[in-house]
Amino acid sequence: MCGIVGYTGHRQAAPILLDGLSRLEYRGYDSAGLAVRNGKAATEIVKATGKLYHLADKTDQGRSLPDTCGIGHTRWATHGDPSIINAHPHVSGNSTGPGGGEGDSDVVGVHNGIIENYTELKEKLLRHGYQFYSDTDTEAAVKLVDYYYKKYQIGPVDAITRTMVRIRGSYALALMFRDYPEEIFVARKDSPLIIGTADDASYLASDAPAILKYTRQVYYIENLQVARISCGSVRFYDLNGDETSLPMTEITWDAAAAEKDGYEHFMLKEIHEQPTAVRDTLNSLLKDGRIDLSAAGLTDEMIRGLKQVEIVACGSAWHVGMAAQYVIEDLARIPVRVELASEFRYRSIPMAPDTLVIVISQSGETADSLAALRVARERGAQTLAIVNVVGSTIAREADHVLYTLAGPEIAVATTKAYSAQLIAMDVLAIQMALLRQTISQDEYVHLTEEMGTIPDKIRRVLEDKERLQWFSSKIANAHDIFFIGRGLDYAISLEGSLKMKEISYIHSEAYAAGELKHGTISLIEKNTLVIGILTQSQLFEKTISNMAECKSRGAYLMGITTNGNFAVEDSVSFTVYVPRTDEHFIPSLAVIPLQLLAYYTSVNRGLDVDKPRNLAKSVTVE
Repeated sequence: MCGIVGYTGHRQAAPILLDGLSRLEYRGYDSAGLAVRNGKAATEIVKATGKLYHLADKTDQGRSLPDTCGIGHTRWATHGDPSIINAHPHVSGNSTGPGGGEGDSDVVGVHNGIIENYTELKEKLLRHGYQFYSDTDTEAAVKLVDYYYKKYQIGPVDAITRTMVRIRGSYALALMFRDYPEEIFVARKDSPLIIGTADDASYLASDAPAILKYTRQVYYIENLQVARISCGSVRFYDLNGDETSLPMTEITWDAAAAEKDGYEHFMLKEIHEQPTAVRDTLNSLLKDGRIDLSAAGLTDEMIRGLKQVEIVACGSAWHVGMAAQYVIEDLARIPVRVELASEFRYRSIPMAPDTLVIVISQSGETADSLAALRVARERGAQTLAIVNVVGSTIAREADHVLYTLAGPEIAVATTKAYSAQLIAMDVLAIQMALLRQTISQDEYVHLTEEMGTIPDKIRRVLEDKERLQWFSSKIANAHDIFFIGRGLDYAISLEGSLKMKEISYIHSEAYAAGELKHGTISLIEKNTLVIGILTQSQLFEKTISNMAECKSRGAYLMGITTNGNFAVEDSVSFTVYVPRTDEHFIPSLAVIPLQLLAYYTSVNRGLDVDKPRNLAKSVTVE
């Protein structure tokens, strides 16, 4: 959620910090601040509430702050209201001033995460003479570092490791010490943080887009590690304060991939990038027309021995799991259970070594999904991560990892990462089916060849966007929208409803069509929009019948179906067609009109498509 950036080198730090923060806006925030210094006693701190341009205006786009070492932060309020006082950075002294001002403190810091025992820590520090000016948990962490630093007359690394032992919760901490004016110290537990170097400068950030403009050479700091960052070099330490080493990783995707490239919004750009994201992911898993999962570490023997699959995820990734459940069970005949990560981690689910737990996460840092992964491993299950970010925590901690190749996704509402995850799960389902001999070689060839047509078929769906743009103008003032379907169509409905509600703020719900008569149909009234997904031939007539029941109660109907299924037009007011394909792969096509409909509806309502209210791209706190 919150965004952290840092820089130390020989250039002016503030403009670099502001640029990095602007590239992290998609994470969600309500205030921002930065702290800079250059060998002098005082640290200059500037904070602002609201959008980042307020902070930029306060600092003349950073030009008014000449210092060459600094940290910056965009805050998503958890403890304490959005305000100047609660905005980061925080200090070990008694105040940062009403708008920031010069810090009078030995330690200045920013933080992403939640410190669960901050009340206990605050009480301890109050007894030792510290005063608190904010309502944040972060202030307690910064002051605790200062307490150990002074009490034991130790260096920053030792003071930080002592603090880490006392803190419960999650954190990515970036700290500056008065006595070390050109260095930044960081610590991490369960919250993302990367460090990059280039020539005689060093950078740190919560996510790669913030520093990709300056370097592609990055370190993914491990859990419960500390790093000491100076100009052009980084040293790493474990929780005992002993120096350790980490491998450097090169980020391969183009920096331009994190730019709008002429599109009005990142979301629209990413919708149009889906053919490429799907094709790239497919190409990474297909070798000479056959599926090859060796890079993920999945052996044929392991797959043949599976007795159960658990798919664990949050949000749209959970919807991918819902679709995959139908496909895996139908093709491979393996029982599949799909769990919300936020529930899975608290349930006592028996597991055996022949259970595969698949954790799906775009960022690879989702807090609940990471916790669920750890629970699964503790219970003896094999784990597979499907993630989009190389070197992310979930990728590092899973037994096996399958990377999607969607590239950076900036819009809060996921589109291309969802589609890449979907095709990756289809590949996995087909390979499971082949190895378990539940499909023939001819069926295997047909399915793999048909998957190869999906990118071009997505492109054909995108060519019909003008009709959806027109229809969205008719529904922009809707109060309630219901998405219904059966089987795979129900899984598609779940994602369509989430897209609509999260960026248009229109109340929408997805229902298995057969459940309408079990209470939900009481909500249908005149002009309520009901969107039916009608792509599964065996379930078509039943869903059409459910839609007719809604129509008889005054509902306005839209249908999504496959080319040639013109009977739908006799039952609904507006029909969208997608190309025909094997019905197992229909979600990859039918979701596209729903993404576009949500996008254009949000635009027609005059909303901030890429940064919807109250939401963040990566949910890195529980």
